[in-house]
Amino acid sequence: MKLIMAIIKPFKLDDVREALTPLGVQGLTVSEVKGFGRQKGQTEIYRGAEYHVSFLPKVKIEVVVATDLAEQVVEAIVKSAHTGKIGDGKIFVIDIERAVRIRTGELDAEAL
Repeated sequence: MKLIMAIIKPFKLDDVREALTPLGVQGLTVSEVKGFGRQKGQTEIYRGAEYHVSFLPKVKIEVVVATDLAEQVVEAIVKSAHTGKIGDGKIFVIDIERAVRIRTGELDAEAL
């Protein structure tokens, strides 16, 4: 099993969700986060005063899938979250040792 964690622009969330559903992804977790990468934040004007925003709003998506499905999920996220502009985000793929469904006690792939 693999945990796929994607940090994307907030307005791309629906596009990513719609791209993952046909692949059989049955659930995902979404968190509103803030951060910066190479773009180093941005300058904004509020009530005539200019100020620097160090952390930009992003969305973190976390989904656990079977290992054989992981590459398709990554490709779907890349295609659906891509804008071609700086700040499109990152995807991290992490090995998952064990999963347990609390309600039923199912383990690993059955728990997904």
